[in-house]
Amino acid sequence: MLKRTGLLSIALALAMLLSSSGLRTASAKDSAADERERVVKAADVLTDIMGISENGIPNELMERAEAVAVFPNVIKGAFVLGGEYGKGLVSERRADGRWSAPSFVKIGGGSFGLQLGVQSTDLVLVFTSREGFKALLDGKVKLGADAAVAAGPVGRNAQVATDVLLKSPVWAYSRSKGVFAGVSLDGSVVSIDDSANRRVYGRDLTAQDILVNGKVRINSDVAPFVRVLDKYSPPRKRVTD
Repeated sequence: MLKRTGLLSIALALAMLLSSSGLRTASAKDSAADERERVVKAADVLTDIMGISENGIPNELMERAEAVAVFPNVIKGAFVLGGEYGKGLVSERRADGRWSAPSFVKIGGGSFGLQLGVQSTDLVLVFTSREGFKALLDGKVKLGADAAVAAGPVGRNAQVATDVLLKSPVWAYSRSKGVFAGVSLDGSVVSIDDSANRRVYGRDLTAQDILVNGKVRINSDVAPFVRVLDKYSPPRKRVTD
């Protein structure tokens, strides 16, 4: 009887262990699916914005972009709390002029005053200087402190003067309820989302590994974002600092 009870206890313990393992696996799959959805949404945001014939991001600015970050569906409520409130991804132009596999990123802190009644907004950051991007490669960048940031000029065919480009290494845009405009993001912090990178690429990687050293390939999960960048900011010879 005691032997039978012992065997029953062992069987129950194994069942609980397998159940727990299954839950963890299901949770990991759900999280990976969330990241894939984030990629698709970011690609859609950039496609929609670049499809605005008159008031989109200037073509010239996209041509000169050294890195582009997109944060879809940034939530308004978190602005009051001051915590993490948006997730997206960023890709850097490699030395050969093509776009790197993207790193997942987060944005938090700061405030840019969403319109009354607007619950969420899409954000786009265009880095026109690698100097403004270096801090992010080390883990995070505080806009306005580590890198100057300004509301981006609007107009697909607008001419962007060199002195305007030199004014700020980072240009910021927002879209809320279909209204697209440049936006100030002073005080916001952009940081690397290491857990998301681990889920999508399958191992621990630094921003340098992904964006600069090319230690990962552009897989099917992140390809939609890179395809949109290739379309609206075609490969070119990277400007050296």
